[in-house]
Amino acid sequence: MIETMTPSETLAPQDAVTNPAAQRLLRAQRREAAGRIVLPLAIVALLLLGWEALVRVNGIPHYILPAPSLVLQTLVKNWSNLAPSLWFTVKLTLMALAVAVAGGVLIAMAFALSKWVEIALFPIAVVLQVTPIVAIAPLILIYVDSTTSALLICAWIVAFFPILSNTVIGLKSADTNLRDLYQLYGATPWQRFRWLLVPSALPYFLGGLKIAGGLSLIGAVVAEFTAGAAGRETGLASRILESSFRTEIPMMFAALLLVSLLGIVIFIAFAALAKLLLGHWHESELRREV
Repeated sequence: MIETMTPSETLAPQDAVTNPAAQRLLRAQRREAAGRIVLPLAIVALLLLGWEALVRVNGIPHYILPAPSLVLQTLVKNWSNLAPSLWFTVKLTLMALAVAVAGGVLIAMAFALSKWVEIALFPIAVVLQVTPIVAIAPLILIYVDSTTSALLICAWIVAFFPILSNTVIGLKSADTNLRDLYQLYGATPWQRFRWLLVPSALPYFLGGLKIAGGLSLIGAVVAEFTAGAAGRETGLASRILESSFRTEIPMMFAALLLVSLLGIVIFIAFAALAKLLLGHWHESELRREV
């Protein structure tokens, strides 16, 4: 005879909290969450302290290698000049990423729906991916009148392929048995797309988005280096070039610091988005209870 537990006999949430095993698991999860923040920050702090000590002990001139403290002072002192350039780079990066996402997802859907479209167009996407942006940026700058539009195209080319390829793989990764089941029950194309293909492709798309976010920033900076643009309506790459021409090394490091911080913010934002969308159901973002 199988005995069943009444509702009053089941384990209440507060009982789970007072359970020793649950408490150990909770403490382990808190330590892991704290470690993910504290450890990277500690490593970065140690590296900066070592850098600072190296410069001060060896008396390295600031025009060769500035100390982190001097870089920070330069950043604060020249913020009025660096802020517009930072905003320009942010806008260019986000616009290129938005166009890459829109174009990559739409073309990936076309590839998934028609193998002939994929056969015809996928080689062109591969050519765009394997061609160095430094090689084609001068041509784009010649053929496009607007410098901003040329920079946007260059950044888009770099960011486009990861979105396309990852989304195509995700759309094709839907379980074959589930496809047959949807067909058996007479599901509409929209129902198959909404409830089968989108959940299958979402983890792959978000993985491509993390990659494309950094690549769009790299494309924007490299394209601006190639263009050699100058003036107020330019990005951080122009500030780096100007500083190199004037041998203002602390200013170069300050602009480089902003570029690095922008890339970190982009990655963290998309990692948080992936956690939000996948954290409650997909294996890649589920918390391991071990």
